[in-house]
Amino acid sequence: MRSVADHTENKFATFTFSKDFQKLPRLFYEGEQQPMNLLATLEVKGERRFGWSRHIFAWKAKHSTLFLGVIILCLVMASYILTRDQQKLLLTPSPFQYSTTTNNEDSPELDFTEIEGDADGFSLPFSWLERINYATPALSTDSKLQLMPRRLPEREDLVKQEAHIFSVIPRNFLQSVKNYCWYTRYTGTASTDPYKKNAYFIHTKHFQTIFDYLKKVIWKHLQHHGDEHYRLRCLPYFYIIGQPKCGTTDLYNRLRLHPEVSFSIVKEPHWWTRKRFGIIQPWNGFHDRYQIEDYLDLFDLAAHQIQSQIANASAEQPIKSNMVIGEASASTMWDNNAWQNFYHRTADGEPPYLIQDFLHAVLPSAKLIVMLRDPVERLYSDYLYFISANKSVEDFHEKVKDSLQIFNGCLMHSSLRSCVYNCTVNSAMPVRLQIGLYAVFLWDWFTVYNPNQFLILRLEEHAADLKKSMHRVFDFLNLGSLTDQQEAAIINNPASNTRRPKDKSLGPMLSKTRKLLKDFYGPFNEKLALLLNDDSFLWEK
Repeated sequence: MRSVADHTENKFATFTFSKDFQKLPRLFYEGEQQPMNLLATLEVKGERRFGWSRHIFAWKAKHSTLFLGVIILCLVMASYILTRDQQKLLLTPSPFQYSTTTNNEDSPELDFTEIEGDADGFSLPFSWLERINYATPALSTDSKLQLMPRRLPEREDLVKQEAHIFSVIPRNFLQSVKNYCWYTRYTGTASTDPYKKNAYFIHTKHFQTIFDYLKKVIWKHLQHHGDEHYRLRCLPYFYIIGQPKCGTTDLYNRLRLHPEVSFSIVKEPHWWTRKRFGIIQPWNGFHDRYQIEDYLDLFDLAAHQIQSQIANASAEQPIKSNMVIGEASASTMWDNNAWQNFYHRTADGEPPYLIQDFLHAVLPSAKLIVMLRDPVERLYSDYLYFISANKSVEDFHEKVKDSLQIFNGCLMHSSLRSCVYNCTVNSAMPVRLQIGLYAVFLWDWFTVYNPNQFLILRLEEHAADLKKSMHRVFDFLNLGSLTDQQEAAIINNPASNTRRPKDKSLGPMLSKTRKLLKDFYGPFNEKLALLLNDDSFLWEK
């Protein structure tokens, strides 16, 4: 048996903690955090304007009110100055943009906390950042970049939240197969239908044929020992975790042609982000929660292939299975909208648990693939794909303006992370602006998973050189070599999920819209380029 216990510890051991927070290199500067004023956030059409009516108030009342207002204003300003000075933000330079200025007394360097080195090299991607000096003018309060380090939950806390998941999935997997699999006792008979209560079977009608097939063949794929029967269960070896409208469907359709790769029955189960909370469609509210067994059933086709390889093994030919299972829910990287309905609220308004906390506790060695594209183009593609009526470049422009006002309004009252993961804010924005904040999501994933477990691709490079891109994926997953014919079938497969003709007819977005979005996403792209040590993620060309 292959033990993963040594990998399941969270990264508390990786970083040094201060009294209150786990400290990381500060790609994002820290600012004050206040409870979110939701009314102020959603009130985006303009500031309220007040006037005094000379027909209502007497002269004395007006002057008394003015005097009182001056007193209150003085008190507020004094409180503001004291608070900001305590956080060393008012009288010290703001660490937003970086420069290559050498250290000197006139250019205060960002106070980095030492990072403890570890054997697997987790801290290596961050070590070079310690040489960078931050000493440029502060950001405006409308677009402040603040991201405090997360306090990672202990495994015991995660088990309390999702006890059933951890009672079903073991901490040890079969050592003889490449994928993460294990046996569990099967209590049914040859006539039992183990899928009749599966939530995907009940709610996803067009997959019922596959479930009917699985019901017929499951008995012959069990491991039989006398009167006892055992069922092989498997979880994915790798995940394509995001982002939407960045080419994940194209990658999925090419990768599934590889003879050593199998995917879940449903391309995007969205189990970790939605179904386990009972979200069937984001706009339809909550239903009964999908159980972990429902999710595991989606990998039974692949598990049957692995089981056949195990059953055909002998003393002369030991078990050798290189089959790997993938899952391609593009919501996995970013969608934590359900947390506000299931987990306690924290003082800073940030989620106490993220999707990756649970995924890492279950599969600490999983491989993770991320596809990204210019967030400006991603948002326009997202709009064209998901908006069903009255689409136009002018309508997109108005929706972008409204979304920017809502998000920047949230930043006036709350931390960056709380705004990014705030379901109310995300639902209020007419376009999904937050999905393009790649640096925020990857930063939070990198504090849980080793960055070496990620393959991060750019759609622009993927489309320009499919062969090179797919070979990077094959190498990352340690897949076997292909024949020329097999490789040609993968590379020459038609592109998937391209823009529809009626959407192409709308043309590109307005230049003023592009400028708004480039100004908004630019600072986040800079942080992403720093995080990945790759200037191509600036999307400047």
